Amino acid sequence: MKIESNLYEQLSQEELARLAVDMLHRTVLHHGLWFMEVEHQLGREESLKILDDAYTKSYSIQMNRLAKILGFEMVKDVPKAFLDMPTEKLRDFINNLGANWLANDGIWFQAVEFRHGMNDAKRTNDSCWTRFSPFEAWSIKRFLNLDEKPGLEGLKKALQLRMYARINVQSIIEESPNSIVFQMNDCRVQSARKRQGLADYPCKSAGLVEYSTFARGIDSRIRTECIGCPPDAHPDEWFCAWRFTLEE
Repeated sequence: MKIESNLYEQLSQEELARLAVDMLHRTVLHHGLWFMEVEHQLGREESLKILDDAYTKSYSIQMNRLAKILGFEMVKDVPKAFLDMPTEKLRDFINNLGANWLANDGIWFQAVEFRHGMNDAKRTNDSCWTRFSPFEAWSIKRFLNLDEKPGLEGLKKALQLRMYARINVQSIIEESPNSIVFQMNDCRVQSARKRQGLADYPCKSAGLVEYSTFARGIDSRIRTECIGCPPDAHPDEWFCAWRFTLEE
């Protein structure tokens, strides 16, 4: 049976547009799958070194190709439209990127929960943080050009650039020369549940993974202690709090 090979030429304008979006999605997911497999085969430390090489080269190639076809200009590896955007509008754009990231996280959680239940969703979520949190630490550390062991000063800077840092309200307390306390004063997820009359989401199991691996990703000498996180009882001024101690 002969199969026609001109399906692509028969696609409508809308179908071509949808195909373009789908291929962008495939590219992003393929990038992530490559990283996951390199981590699996060669370990986390080596995978981050390889990611640095692959991401730098791939980003440059892809963005410059997209710039040519879509007609936008790149300046120092950044779309010129971002550089020309009013500062407050760019900040708003970044805030919305954080909100989109959080929405994506919640959608994935619910997609697992609705098909397999809460236990599998929480287990998957906690495991996901074992990969994302150290990756985010690496990414922010790279962005800030921090030293290999930047100490608590480096951690304080990095905590301010996390994906949810602009959509939640957080604070850092200088507790001692070698420790700080991080408080999540307003959490978008927990506040939404509170408005709906729901109990706090019990996120402590994820938080223990998230904060400890993030801190170690910034500086391997930093140890993490949970002061309180749902389902723990907590005061009105914060939903969760964490102590970070620098061990020499």
